[in-house]
Amino acid sequence: MTDAAPLDVVVVMDPIESIKTAKDSSFAMLLEAQRRGHRLHYVRPGGLALRGARAVAMTAPLTVQDMQGSHFRLGDWQELDFGPGHVVLMRKDPPVDAAYLHDTQLLGMAQRQGARVVNDPQGLRDFNEKLAALLFPQCCPPILVSRDAKALKAFVGEHGEAVLKPLDGMGGRSIFRARAGEANLNVILETLTQGGVHLAMAQRYLPEIVDGDKRILLVDGEPVDYCLARIPQGDEFRGNLAAGGRGEGRPLTERDRWIAAQVGPEMKRRGMLFVGLDVIGDYLTEVNVTSPTCIRELDAQFGLNIAGTLFDRIEATSVA
Repeated sequence: MTDAAPLDVVVVMDPIESIKTAKDSSFAMLLEAQRRGHRLHYVRPGGLALRGARAVAMTAPLTVQDMQGSHFRLGDWQELDFGPGHVVLMRKDPPVDAAYLHDTQLLGMAQRQGARVVNDPQGLRDFNEKLAALLFPQCCPPILVSRDAKALKAFVGEHGEAVLKPLDGMGGRSIFRARAGEANLNVILETLTQGGVHLAMAQRYLPEIVDGDKRILLVDGEPVDYCLARIPQGDEFRGNLAAGGRGEGRPLTERDRWIAAQVGPEMKRRGMLFVGLDVIGDYLTEVNVTSPTCIRELDAQFGLNIAGTLFDRIEATSVA
């Protein structure tokens, strides 16, 4: 419990029954909100709607406990009309497809009705997690974004080795490491661009990935003092935890803090309260705004309460 007036915390997420509580950052947020005495409401998947000009959601009261398999209990479903005193945690995983974008538009209307939406719906639409890093080119390695397979192939040839990826993936899906002259390079590029229809990103391969793909968390523009280095295992080049990477907590380096200082003010200005930066070696590679993870791992390794820091900011800027 805190001295703040109780808020109604409304969570939009993937099905809660399927999460892994030991690794789920949304669950960490829910545990902290409940500990502080806030009321939890779970939005039925696909449950956002408009009734006339009013944003509403089909929700159920939610209670949580830190026990995998018995980690949640739902009350009766009812329609909730968004307004002041509501804090909406928009934590649905990518892809950022048409359904996701429509949900952010509905949450924008909820915001106009007085609800606080974390992260800001406009920012969720504006910041593609791959492209957003390029708003800070001083932090990034050489990158090309194109639909032109020949241009992407030339980029690989120029740098000798590159990572190729779609713009709408997560968890390391559909990411390729390719070398100049590789026999499969043409088909990789055809697959990623769908024959020139979709944009794909080519990024110079960073050999520092063997030391980990670092996740740096920003709360209201300020970095947490530790990052989680996700280290590739075995014959895998991807460090993503979803791809089998091992998480190892580390203090931020001076370069990490410099990158955070470049990105943080703009995230704060745009209402992106909880953001995850991906850093390999000295370079920013992604700015994650939809459903950044690694709270639970860092809390466990360093005795932190990152969700507590987040709710300090939410409570300080929300009207009950």
